[in-house]
Amino acid sequence: MNRKTLVTLSIAATLTIGTFGTASAHSSLSELKEKKSNIQQEKAQVNEKIDSKTSEINQNITRQNEIQAEIAAIDKKILDTNAKIQEKEADIKKTNDEIEKLKVEIEALKKKIEERNQLLEERARAMQEKGGSSNYLDVLLGADSFGDFINRVTAVNTIVNADKKIIDEQKRDQAELEKKQKEVEDKLAELEKSKENLVSLKKDLDSQKGQKNALFDKLEKEQSKLNVEKEELEASANELEELEKRIGGEIQAEQSRLAELARQKEMERKKAQAAAAPQATSNSSSSGSSNSSASVDAPSVSAGTWTRPANGVITTNHGPDILNGKPRMHYGVDIAARGSVPIVAAADGYIIKSEYSSSYGNVVYMTHSINGQTFTTVYAHMSSSLVSGSQYVQKGQQIGYMGDTGYSFGQHLHFELHAGPWNASKSNAVDPRRYISL
Repeated sequence: MNRKTLVTLSIAATLTIGTFGTASAHSSLSELKEKKSNIQQEKAQVNEKIDSKTSEINQNITRQNEIQAEIAAIDKKILDTNAKIQEKEADIKKTNDEIEKLKVEIEALKKKIEERNQLLEERARAMQEKGGSSNYLDVLLGADSFGDFINRVTAVNTIVNADKKIIDEQKRDQAELEKKQKEVEDKLAELEKSKENLVSLKKDLDSQKGQKNALFDKLEKEQSKLNVEKEELEASANELEELEKRIGGEIQAEQSRLAELARQKEMERKKAQAAAAPQATSNSSSSGSSNSSASVDAPSVSAGTWTRPANGVITTNHGPDILNGKPRMHYGVDIAARGSVPIVAAADGYIIKSEYSSSYGNVVYMTHSINGQTFTTVYAHMSSSLVSGSQYVQKGQQIGYMGDTGYSFGQHLHFELHAGPWNASKSNAVDPRRYISL
């Protein structure tokens, strides 16, 4: 396992230990949500690395396929070159056979030329000994009759023509010999040169193939390494996924715990109200005065379970709506006012979390137990919050100030009421007017 994976798992282990440790001490939902957010960020980074590794692996595979195609092309060239080398070797063998045959012919021709040379030498010696051309004249003048003279002339011409023929054949055979020798030598030299070029080409192709094979081996090793790294990252992602599920379970448990505390508080309140029924009017008045001291602009606390969360004008109701020319579902009620406007808890309950989000801005989530049923209220776009996670807050107690944070178009309170826990799809959202007089 590489260092990156060890670091990832170390972070996961640290988060796990921290989660279990704080859970026993009732970590606030804000802390749990922050841990979950950190895990999600870490998981997103790991998944990004997995995507990057996948891309690298795909590129590596593509390159391997290209190298294999190049090697196949080189192999084809090598086969073609080997075939040509074999052809040249066959031609060289054939030429060498011709040379051997020609050598025999040359030896015979040399022998023939040698015999002619000897004959010519003998003729030359005879002519020199007998006076050369004067000897031919003596032969002619020694004729006994004209017929004998004609015969002698014919004989002399024959001898002279024979000598001339021998000389002409000698010249022709020598020229033919020289021509054949040159042709064969040139052909052999050409074949040897062609073979040498082919052998050089094959050597170059073998070198190219060796380089391609080395590169392919390198790519295979890199792919193996990338596969291992990807598997380690996927293992880390799985660890983080499991850890995220655990944190999610703890968040649900903490929400359930707060809802149970709210239920117990409701029961205690009802018992106290039942025990002090004659003083209900005075207590109600006292509650109103204590909360009104928080701010002169704070709404008066209504009798009963629910109270208005802020003073102001209702600018958008719960239900279908148009925003920037596009239809949407508005899951809450918008209350707008100017100045420093306090926001109060709509009912007794516990703070689930107080945080900032890009959409809600500064937002507070509360859980309430009303007649045994769990409700969740949401107070969004506040300029600031005065409460923190897991804190118990009474109806009418100030929790922050109206603002214009997050995805907002002017100072207002976006107030949501959910019959059950809050979820991203807002499937439990109900019209607050069903429970609160706005």
